[in-house]
Amino acid sequence: MYHLREMGACAPVISDLQAYRGCVSCSDLDALRRSRHTRCCRYSHLREPPSGAHGEHKPRRPPILPPPPPAGCLNAASKLCWDGTYNITTNYYQTGPRTGRVVTVNFDVRNVTLAPDGRSRQVMAINGQIPGPTIVANWGDTIQVNVKNSLQHNGTNIHWHGIRMLRNFKNDGANGVTECPIAPGQTKTYTFVAEQYGTTWYHSHYSVQYSEGTWGAIQINGPATAEYDIDLGPVTVSDWFALKTGYQNAYAAERTGPPVPDNFLVNGINVNPSNTSQGTRFKLNFTPGKKHRLRFINTSVDTFFRVSLDGHNMTVIQSDFVPVNPFTVQSVGLAIGQRYDVIITANTAAPANYWLRTYAQAACGRNTNDGTGTANAYVSYTGAPSALPSSTAWTVPAGCTDETGVVPYVPITIDSSVYPTNNTQLNVSAPFAAVVNNDTVFRWNIGNALPLGMNIDWSNPSVKYLQQNQTIPTDFNSYYINGNGSTVYFVIQNQAPIPHPIHLHLHDFNVIASGTGTFVAGTTAVNWVNPMRRDVTLLPASGYLFIAFKADNPGIAIMHCHIAWHVSQGLSLQLVERASEIFGFTSLDAAWTNTCTTWDAWYTSSSNVYGKKVDSGLR
Repeated sequence: MYHLREMGACAPVISDLQAYRGCVSCSDLDALRRSRHTRCCRYSHLREPPSGAHGEHKPRRPPILPPPPPAGCLNAASKLCWDGTYNITTNYYQTGPRTGRVVTVNFDVRNVTLAPDGRSRQVMAINGQIPGPTIVANWGDTIQVNVKNSLQHNGTNIHWHGIRMLRNFKNDGANGVTECPIAPGQTKTYTFVAEQYGTTWYHSHYSVQYSEGTWGAIQINGPATAEYDIDLGPVTVSDWFALKTGYQNAYAAERTGPPVPDNFLVNGINVNPSNTSQGTRFKLNFTPGKKHRLRFINTSVDTFFRVSLDGHNMTVIQSDFVPVNPFTVQSVGLAIGQRYDVIITANTAAPANYWLRTYAQAACGRNTNDGTGTANAYVSYTGAPSALPSSTAWTVPAGCTDETGVVPYVPITIDSSVYPTNNTQLNVSAPFAAVVNNDTVFRWNIGNALPLGMNIDWSNPSVKYLQQNQTIPTDFNSYYINGNGSTVYFVIQNQAPIPHPIHLHLHDFNVIASGTGTFVAGTTAVNWVNPMRRDVTLLPASGYLFIAFKADNPGIAIMHCHIAWHVSQGLSLQLVERASEIFGFTSLDAAWTNTCTTWDAWYTSSSNVYGKKVDSGLR
């Protein structure tokens, strides 16, 4: 027998709750959710009575379904609401707004000389700046980006990190997979719908080009899981190589190990650690008494960051593109490619300045903070003195793990009925070994060797082989997923003593299990009920990662490590999803073909002074 406690404000949803035979407690909700704006309970708070209540029984898990719309959506000012139809409880994998509004942006990728930390060097920047322009759109808008390649001697392209691209994988921006690179002097238009909302970024996926500055932020406005007053927009944290090019660093990474960056940047700037009179620290302005939303993005090549603001807690409301139940921390850890949206209240007694600290997590690799504080930006309250902060740092975690406490706001339970199953061995080029069955279970063993794994062909992308009914070459590391909406399970075992941030294109995935040691089906602890959901997660050093996602987006998706040197060396897989359906909704049209035709003409000409590619061709 289940019971309902503290009905009060929950009375309007009692009839719905009867279907769940569950128990809800409004007292479990934070003050925000009990406010006049959100005076109802969420189905995610359904629970069993304690053991022994109303007699002993075996606990039965109630279905996890989306919560009812917040009552506060009658008040348009509530951040939990959006447009009167859609709100924070909307499952955007199933539905969402389509505004009809087109946000058009023009990018010009070119060689320019910049000094992000006071030291000048030639870079490959978008519109002459690092980061490139922030794309700002609303949930449901169509985003159209015209990318012109004005580089003298390099191809380029742009990948839209974390964007779902539902039945639109051709615009994902993975050269050699979904498209050919853009030749010098040519322009390509990418078009996609903002089906998700939150914070993400874009970057070149051409060889190691984004280490040269070819990246920027994307802000898609939508509802939030907590109230705030001021949106301060994206805050990017990145490593920076001021003294050598990306090609030189990638070459060194393959032969002598990863190079240590020369500096860290916050929103593209910092002081020179060797001479702090050069360069500029990034500064954020806080208004006393107000709640500020900050959108942290790790846009690094090879650095895991932990970010904190002295003297202030952070309330996390979103991880990657997934709204989460708000939780409070003193710092957040960001693997490469990850994003966290947080709310910070400016609640100190007197106006002052505080360090916004960006720590390179030593436990994640060899890229350590220089110890001088020069990696730090700062926050300045209105009315504070102009001097740099003298604030005291929090004690931050020293490990190398994903954030705990990340619970998606819209709950999803994963089907556990298929896994585990019998597996058959596949042959995969070094340094990979993988096991897959014909249904949906993959096993990927990542080794500690350097030879190339995935090795794409810029002139003949994987999708072209599918269009011509040809077999994709073995060294493309392609695997097929069939079954409409079936669940795909991936067990990734890391044999190396270093962590890998694993990113999947075209999907979010659920993290069923993660830890050190070896994953053993039936023995290792797993979580099938509303597990963490995102598009980048950390594969622990000498550990395992067990993830799952729905095969609901026909196309070709890459799964890869987001350490630039590793994907350059081929640490990637291609997942060909529901191949038989792909050309029922898309075609390789004249514009797509023209990009490949002009690329081939340039690549085989004397204008290509650098010759053929020397790495996997990605990132």
